[in-house]
Amino acid sequence: METGFNLGGYREELEEELANILDYWMAFTPDKENGGFIGRINNDNVPDAHAPKGAVMHARILWSFSAAYPIAGKEEYLSYANRAWRYLKDRFLDEEFGGVYWTLDYTGQPLDTKKQVYAIAFVIYALAEYYKISALDEVKLVAIGLYRDLVRHAFDEVEGGYFEAFTRDWKDIADLRLSEKDANEKKSMNTHLHVLEAYTNLFRIWPDEELNRQILQLLRNFREYIIDGAAHHLILFQDEQWNPKSRTISFGHDIEAAWLLLEAAEVIGNAEQVADFKQISLDMATASREGLDQNGGMFYELEPCTGHMVREKHWWAQAEAMVGFFNAWQISADVSFLRDSLAAWEFVKRCILDKKNGEWFWGIDEHGHVMEQEDKAGIWKCPYHNSRACLEVMRRIGIGLS
Repeated sequence: METGFNLGGYREELEEELANILDYWMAFTPDKENGGFIGRINNDNVPDAHAPKGAVMHARILWSFSAAYPIAGKEEYLSYANRAWRYLKDRFLDEEFGGVYWTLDYTGQPLDTKKQVYAIAFVIYALAEYYKISALDEVKLVAIGLYRDLVRHAFDEVEGGYFEAFTRDWKDIADLRLSEKDANEKKSMNTHLHVLEAYTNLFRIWPDEELNRQILQLLRNFREYIIDGAAHHLILFQDEQWNPKSRTISFGHDIEAAWLLLEAAEVIGNAEQVADFKQISLDMATASREGLDQNGGMFYELEPCTGHMVREKHWWAQAEAMVGFFNAWQISADVSFLRDSLAAWEFVKRCILDKKNGEWFWGIDEHGHVMEQEDKAGIWKCPYHNSRACLEVMRRIGIGLS
């Protein structure tokens, strides 16, 4: 497809950046004393050796090195994937009740033992990716076991979808939230998006019929309840009956979902769903442009009731814009979407890459200043959105250039 843009150069830059990201994580994050990876490193690369260790962080590390290994062919990537797998297996898996612990203390002992569906989904996602490079039957069996834990304990058999969180032994829990900024509701877009993402990756290594039905139902949940069919933005929180409980617009999630939903339909090979979600993907990508600044960066959130725009630009939303707009260009051949993808990358290079200390800053604030109080590595700041953006756009350009 002729574009007038240097896609080969885009790919080369992302290949170099992928190596930079993973070099950082290999150099700074392994916990050589207690195993696994250090729970928190601040913006100046100072580690907090006693910080809690998160299941999401360790799963995202496992996914990133597993996904990069076949592309880059670096043996050290396999070594770090092995390290992450062993720690997840030995420390985070709850052998008694199933699922995974939310956090461990710095020595690897269970700290917060709640069953957060979001975290379990990320472990499934990572294990499926690791199985592709390890071919270890145990890895596949653990991933399938966690999937069955979710279907058994978290799936809403009446209304569909998944509840957010439970106690260690899968009882009701008062605080369902992923973080303090979230609404305390039974269902959320974020959890459903990443359950779908996890199931999609699991389907690649285990094309089970029940899993296929679960993916189809999740796609229906998005189409019927989670996507605002008029505005084409995501509804972030719902109650048990799928009634909307939030009006906040998250532009980064909009553009992320725009490509992940279509990917799920493509992986299960459902032509009707693919056709539907191509249009939905384009509609969502177009709607997410409401969050673009003139400099190519993507704002964080909008409160439509007040018109208040949270003008921070977080690292992960920029990474998802790179992929989501590239995907929209591939679907539509509208070169303006490709321009948005390239502009997001140019913004990252100018404002988000930490050229002194490595990795990506958390983001910049509304005044254009680096958010220095935020983590460089931590429970939420992991080599996932940025490494995945590099890998995904590299793959898509490779297809386009072949």
